[in-house]
Amino acid sequence: MSDTVASNGKYVRYELSEFAGKIKPVDHDIPVPTGTEVLLKVDFCGVCHSDVHVREGYYELGQGKKLDLGGRGIKLPVTLGHEVVGTVESVGPDAEGAAVGQQKLIYPWIGCGECSVCQRGEENLCTKPASLGVFKPGGYSEYVIIPHPRYLADLGNLNPANASLLACSGLTTYSAIKKIQPVHEEEFVVVVGCGGLGQLAVKTLVLSGIKNVIAIDVSEEKRELVKKSGARFAFDPRDEGIVDTILEATNGNCRAVLDFVGNEQTAELGLSVLMKGGRLVAVGLHGGEIRYPIPVLITKAVSIIGSYTGTLNEMKELVAFASQHDLVDIPVEVRPLEKAESAVDDLSAGNVPGRIILQNS
Repeated sequence: MSDTVASNGKYVRYELSEFAGKIKPVDHDIPVPTGTEVLLKVDFCGVCHSDVHVREGYYELGQGKKLDLGGRGIKLPVTLGHEVVGTVESVGPDAEGAAVGQQKLIYPWIGCGECSVCQRGEENLCTKPASLGVFKPGGYSEYVIIPHPRYLADLGNLNPANASLLACSGLTTYSAIKKIQPVHEEEFVVVVGCGGLGQLAVKTLVLSGIKNVIAIDVSEEKRELVKKSGARFAFDPRDEGIVDTILEATNGNCRAVLDFVGNEQTAELGLSVLMKGGRLVAVGLHGGEIRYPIPVLITKAVSIIGSYTGTLNEMKELVAFASQHDLVDIPVEVRPLEKAESAVDDLSAGNVPGRIILQNS
């Protein structure tokens, strides 16, 4: 994608120039789109926990080991932000289907478009990714450029600020939920972690007709929020006998656990409450190792599934679903774009009950 320009003037990107460093404003030339490229003015950008991990520069692998993100192809400086709603500013000569002035949700999980993974519609799993906010400049910026109009989705009747969450938070939960279907009427789904993703997961499950939802979180405030969204029960994982409590509440019928924390303790909890044939979907990236006896894995026929974001088609399905329901009505705090650094700080510290959205005014 183009990242150079001619004479369109300057714009600001809030960049991370070193891992564990500060996010600082840097001036750049506004890019001129070529070919099928589309330039958008950023309107809103969600602040995601993935941004925290990228700023830190690693994922915890357990046993004192870390996955170095610099060694995974993330090159500095990087402009974070992948949950973006923007307005089309200009288009390349071959960019059909995008018109100046349209406000769109951007699909950020862009692949090479040529490999077998991309050809089957799973660009989010491409081994040569060009994801916005990770491998290409993202939405902590006044402008963003994408390679093709196909990565743009109509907002329908959605609030544009909240709609930005659908590009990652909403998409990630939606894709994870699709991996546990079907869920029968008497079966339960346990949602571990009730931050922004967990809250969206509870709402999506309930709006999809799955009424037996149990939420797990250490925060009483978050437990109360998800009960208002339709969770039948909400428990503190620190409570004595929590496994027995969940088994009793589900009557042993826990079809699936959606783990939006993703550490060793939450994985162990999830695997301990699954019924035969149940599924643990690991989404959160707090890190560590999953340890589980192989004979039990086989005789209980449980599945351990990793779920990373979602596909372009899933995002478009989700936008249609959200347009029909009040899905993205979760606690949201809108802050100015120039507060990107403090927003990531607050999310990292666990001081955000819902989600932070940056606004470029």
